[in-house]
Amino acid sequence: MKRLLNTLYVMTEGTYLARERETVVVRQEKKTVLQVPIHGLDGIVCFGRVGCSPQLMGLCAERDVAVSFLSRTGRFWARVQGPVSGNVLLRREQYRRAGQPEETAGIARAIVTAKVANCRTVLMRALRDRPDGSGVDDLRGGVSRLARVLRSVAGEQALDSVRGYEGEAARAYFQVFDHLIVAQKADFTLAGRSRRPPLDNMNALLSFLYSLLAHDVASALEGVGLDPAVGFLHRDRPGRPGLALDIMEELRPVLADRLALSLVNRQQVTPDGFHSSESGAVMMTDDTRRCVLKAYQERKADEILHPYLNEKAPLGLVPHLQAMLMARHLRGDTDGYPPFIWK
Repeated sequence: MKRLLNTLYVMTEGTYLARERETVVVRQEKKTVLQVPIHGLDGIVCFGRVGCSPQLMGLCAERDVAVSFLSRTGRFWARVQGPVSGNVLLRREQYRRAGQPEETAGIARAIVTAKVANCRTVLMRALRDRPDGSGVDDLRGGVSRLARVLRSVAGEQALDSVRGYEGEAARAYFQVFDHLIVAQKADFTLAGRSRRPPLDNMNALLSFLYSLLAHDVASALEGVGLDPAVGFLHRDRPGRPGLALDIMEELRPVLADRLALSLVNRQQVTPDGFHSSESGAVMMTDDTRRCVLKAYQERKADEILHPYLNEKAPLGLVPHLQAMLMARHLRGDTDGYPPFIWK
């Protein structure tokens, strides 16, 4: 099984990354502040104004270490990668199936089923942990609505209808998400999703975590030879990693939403760590980003039993495992794509 490696996150603007033999050198004001062996890294994520030498980018490409550049708020800018890996026949099959409505609908249905089931599990766990808490009736209503969507998706064959049910499930989930926030309510609320830009503290936190997850999923897909841009649930759009967004739908509730709620409810992040820019976008301070990144790495190290493979693995390897299962399905090794359903 693939080993869970580290991701190097660089947040201080003005930082420069360079190569020294087989290591990544992090320099600030021409002083070396960190040196990391390349063999221990799975990826490098740079936020804001961060430079990178061509020699280091060449080393990363050679060692399959993806380098991603994001804005300070976590919006994706660019990605540097080496030659396309994997069997060209696998990608040809991916493109062929993406052009067939029946095949596309089947994979999309599996992904949406997992997303809805995992969102429902998040709500059910909240009801179990706080059976007498505020908003219990609304949470129960959300669980019931998601159950109805699950039943509807199970027999749906049309791709547009599957996409419609996915949207219905997202609305039902986020309409009651605010009841899951039990601490710092005056400063962390979620009346609805706002993305570009995030307009409140909770949306800023969720968007940042989703950006981190998108990097991990895209890297996993490239690692098994799939094209992250060509998906099944999400429509093709220039510059959008459709397949990475597809797999993300299964994993958001587990790897991002639950972590965001834990950070707020345990008061590991506070309102002092957020501020509004002139445009109205809410941004996190460097210290808060560091706290979130540390918690994200720790969350990825948590061990789970994979429901399909029946093997124990760190949560951080789940994107790789799902990418592997998607590749197996496209090769014809399995009859359907087995999504990740959290238990």
